[in-house]
Amino acid sequence: MAALGKVDAPGSRREPLDRARVVGAAVALADDKGVTGVTMRAVAGSLGVEAMSLYNHVRGRDDLLDGMVDAVFAEIELPTGEADWQDAMRRRADSARAVLRRHPWAVGLLDSRSAPGQATLRHHDAVLGALRAGGFSVAGAARAFSVIDSYLYGFVLQEVSLPFRSSAELNEVAGGILSGLDADQYPHLVEVTTEHALQPGYDYADEFDVGISLILGALQPDDLP
Repeated sequence: MAALGKVDAPGSRREPLDRARVVGAAVALADDKGVTGVTMRAVAGSLGVEAMSLYNHVRGRDDLLDGMVDAVFAEIELPTGEADWQDAMRRRADSARAVLRRHPWAVGLLDSRSAPGQATLRHHDAVLGALRAGGFSVAGAARAFSVIDSYLYGFVLQEVSLPFRSSAELNEVAGGILSGLDADQYPHLVEVTTEHALQPGYDYADEFDVGISLILGALQPDDLP
């Protein structure tokens, strides 16, 4: 008689399903196909189980998204409160940017959840704590946090959307755009492309360092009561 379900090979042992495995599979799926590709059926398929099995570990897609966001926050380096607040914010921003480049789908979700997990709560508390230790008032810390993340999230969104990933690709894209530009009509676009973006050694990633330095240098505890 034919088997009615999957039978593991003799001697094999399937890794038990738990919430961490389900969330990890969903994150991997989002990294590959974007968050719209994360369905209960798709996650179950990647794990080799039936979709109903997932409901033993997550309540549904919203709970799964909560777990995915929390998993992303868990990857970001937390400020320890031991360093100067500007150094702490820079390291945290660099870490967050690296994480979001690995998981670009997460940018629009990080602050969207109404049921934040423990990693999310620890992250936010640590950032606010570092700012408070640096002399910011309660309101000032909240505002500084918002300013930094507005720049961070915006930069990552722009960075992952660019039509080039290397200097060679940049030269090709910029060269194609320049060939169709009238320098008399668009003098500033031609100028910034030829005298900045196409200069040897140019790397768009360096723009992040310049921007975060400007922001951290402008933020001062006494300026944000």
